This record gives sequence, structure tokens and C-alpha cells, in this order.
Amino acid sequence: MTTKRCEPSYLKLYREGQLPSRVRQALDLLKDCRLCPRECHVDRLSGELGVCRTGARASVASFHPHFGEEAPLVGSAGSGTIFFSSCNLFCSFCQNFAISHLGEGEEVDPHRLAAMMLHLMKRGCHNINLVTPSHVVPQILQALFIAVGQGLNIPLVYNSGGYDSADTIRMLDGVFDIYMPDFKFWEEAWATRFCQAPDYREQATAAIREMHRQAGDLVLDHAGLAVRGLLVRHLVMPNGLAGTREVMTFLAEEVSPDTYVNIMAQYHPCGKATGDPMIDRRITPAEYAAAVRDAIAAGIRRLDR
Repeated sequence: MTTKRCEPSYLKLYREGQLPSRVRQALDLLKDCRLCPRECHVDRLSGELGVCRTGARASVASFHPHFGEEAPLVGSAGSGTIFFSSCNLFCSFCQNFAISHLGEGEEVDPHRLAAMMLHLMKRGCHNINLVTPSHVVPQILQALFIAVGQGLNIPLVYNSGGYDSADTIRMLDGVFDIYMPDFKFWEEAWATRFCQAPDYREQATAAIREMHRQAGDLVLDHAGLAVRGLLVRHLVMPNGLAGTREVMTFLAEEVSPDTYVNIMAQYHPCGKATGDPMIDRRITPAEYAAAVRDAIAAGIRRLDR
């Protein structure tokens, strides 16, 4: 589906004076933190740390135009990517292990985060791509309010590991135009072993349903750039551990057969995956081909591969 590029949804919230209330609502969650499915119930505003080891301020590892993302995000000038430090999921095989597990990055206040967004827009980036945002939603909203007041007017991308609270996603209705979650695992056993998240499937399915309710199927403008909608990433794992057939069936039958899905082949052992006999190797061409066949057989009509 194509359309003309229109203004981001958050501008309407800003004009109507609703963004400050969203900021306050999100900050209240930090007092007894239940932003994500971990529900640590720590007071992050007072310096207490939960699973994500992030307090009242977000930490940023890097920000720059990114040309390695999906084509609808990259265009000619790149996706304006901000990589947040730490994570709420901590996959043992994470390819950004130093950022997610070791917390590499610099703590920033809302004004500095807003300046990063504005810098990326001025560089010509087509969107602001917030990577691993699940644990820093309030900080993002604080910065967004500042940045909009200084002229920010390009879409926001919520680029998460899929382990999101549907309640938090509901709070973001009208803020994000583009959602790009992972769907990592279907089976509880593997989500537990590799992410310590036995409820991963339950949380991811609920969050993705809500993301699609808000944004719908991916819509592109006449230049092929994403305007609004849902993109789902699915990393093919060795030995079929990701549960591709079941994930694709869920997306096709319970979300939309027109869900834009990126079947990713780039898995390689990183972090703690080295030495784990289940995942200490790259996937084979046959494993990837089987994953693509499973997606097509499930009824998915928009595949990026």
C-alpha cells in the first residue's frame, strides 16, 4: 500500500496538549517500575535499579544515520538510529552484547536526547529509529516533547526485542507511527534458556496485536519509505529453535497476512552463545530456506529476505 507522506501522529498530540500528560503517566510508572513484562517494582526515579540496570535517565551507546536497516526505513539518507544501552531481555546470543549486557554508553538527560533526534533529522534521516526502547519509554517521551517544540517532524520507529508490555504500548498510541518488534521465540523452553523470559510468547503476541491495532499494516509513500505500520523481524536460529512456522502462523492468522516480515539470516554466535551446543554455529542455507517456506506456507504475503 502506498500513500503520500503525511505528518507524524505525535504532532497532533502535541498541538492538542496531550504529550505532557503522556510524559507524566510514563514517569509515574518509574516510581514502581512496571514498564516492561519484568515488572521489577523498583523506584527508578530514586536511583533503584531493576533488571535493565537503568535509573531515571537513559543511556545512549551511539546515534547515527543507519543504512543497514530495512529498505522502507533507510531510503536515500538513512534511518536516524539511536541505540540505547542495556535491555530488558538480555539474549545470551545478542550481537550488541557490549551495549545490551555490559551497559556500554553514556547517560543523557532529556535535552541531550532531544538534541540527538534533531541532529539526525537535520542530517536528512527519514525517521528516528529508537533501538531497545522498552525500558526507557518515559525518557523518550520527555525528549520527544522537547524536540517537537524545536521542530522535530519525522516519524518515530519503536525498534524492540518484542518483550514489551501491551499496557505500555497502549500508552504510546498516537506517538509512534512505525513499530518494528522482533519475534524471537515461540517455545517457552527456548525463551527461558536464551532470554530468561518464559512468558516471551505471551507478551510478544499481546504487544504485537496492540502495535498492529494502532498502526496497521505497513504503508509506504511513493518513494518506498515507511509512513506508518508494523514491521516484524524474525531471526532464524540454528536447529529451528525460533519456531518460525508457529510465529508466521500467528502473524498471518491473528495479526494480518499482509504483515511486513523480515526473515533474517544473519545469526552468528555472539556473547554467551559461544560454547552453547544448541546455538554455537551459523544457520545453514537449508535452515533459512525452510524458514522462508514456512512463512509462505503460513500465508505471509510481504516478506523481506
